Order: sequence, then C-alpha cells, then structure tokens
Amino acid sequence: METKGFFGGFYSLLEWISRLAFLNLLWISFAIIGLGIFGFFPATLALFAVARKWMLGNDDVSIFKTFWTTYKREFVKGNLLGLLITAISLVLYIDFQFVLHATNQFVSMLFVPLCFVTLIFVAMVFYIIPMYVHYDMKIKQVVKSSFFVMIMNPLSTFYLLIGSFGIVFALSFAPPISILYSGNLLALFIMKPAMNAFEKVDRKSKLLLQEQ
Repeated sequence: METKGFFGGFYSLLEWISRLAFLNLLWISFAIIGLGIFGFFPATLALFAVARKWMLGNDDVSIFKTFWTTYKREFVKGNLLGLLITAISLVLYIDFQFVLHATNQFVSMLFVPLCFVTLIFVAMVFYIIPMYVHYDMKIKQVVKSSFFVMIMNPLSTFYLLIGSFGIVFALSFAPPISILYSGNLLALFIMKPAMNAFEKVDRKSKLLLQEQ
C-alpha cells in the first residue's frame, strides 16, 4: 500500500510538472505566433485563465482548449489592455529619463514621487491581469478596480511584489529553465493571492450593501 501511495504521488508530481511545462510552451509559442508584440498579452491572459481554472479546483480542465479559447476571444481586447499598460510604462520611463538627466534641482526632486507612482502602477498590474480573467469587466473598470483592490490589500500586494521579483531573480540564474517554467510559475503565484484579495473585497462590498 505504501509503495502504491509513493508511486501514485510520484506520478501525480510528474503529471503536474509536464502540465506546467506544456502551459509555458503554449504561452511562449502563442506569443511568438502573434508576432510577439500582438501575441504577448493575449497569450498572458490565456495563461492566467488556465491558472485560474486550477486555482478553482478544475485540475482536469483541458489546458489547450482553455488556452486557445481565451487567446482567440481576448486577442483584440487583450491587445488594447496591453497597449494601455505599455503606453503608461513608456510615459513613466520617459519621465524617469527626464528627471535623471535634469539639471534643474526642482525637477530632480520629483524622483521620489515618480518612484512612488511607478510602484503603485506596477502593483496595479499584478491585479489587472488576474482581475481581467476572473471578472467580466470592461478595461476601464478593470483598471479602476485593480487600484482599489491594491489599496485595500497592502499585505497581499507586498507579498505579490516581493515573491514575483524573487521568482524572476531566481530564474535569472538558470535561463534555460525559463523555457519550461517562468510565466506559468508567476501566473500560479500571482493568481492565488489575487483571487483571495478579490474575495475579501467582494465580502466587504456585500456587507456594506447589507448594512445599507
């Protein structure tokens, strides 16, 4: 019995390792199929959609079917969301370059506030994608709601930031592993605390409505 239990657990471990690898290969492949620029965000949304299914306990969900369905459905809208995120990132980058190379002392003093704004934006991005695949919302609603979720869950936000950068830092020492395990690990790591934060906010919203 113990031997069967051992081999059963070992088989389950190998199965999950292969599932994760397959999901990551799908993510990379469909990002490339979309010419990188147009494929990255739809592929990332599809990646998180599969991770969400797993977090909800749907372990036997078809990885390819879920990924492909989400990728097709969200290709245009996903790229619009990606365009918004990229545009804001570009503006922040230009602002940083301007402040760093400024000779005016007053402009140089804007460095700290700019870092604060950038940190808020990065934290929001960690909620934007999970929220997009978890709820049926318009892009404007997703961005707005992600800000409030971030503010209401400071510990979860800190955990997401530190943990995600830790995963990226660890993977930087073994680039070949990133082909099989990178986006998938980040999606799983981000999705669970993000969903917990959503549930927390939903409960608070229901309580407020009941009190009214």
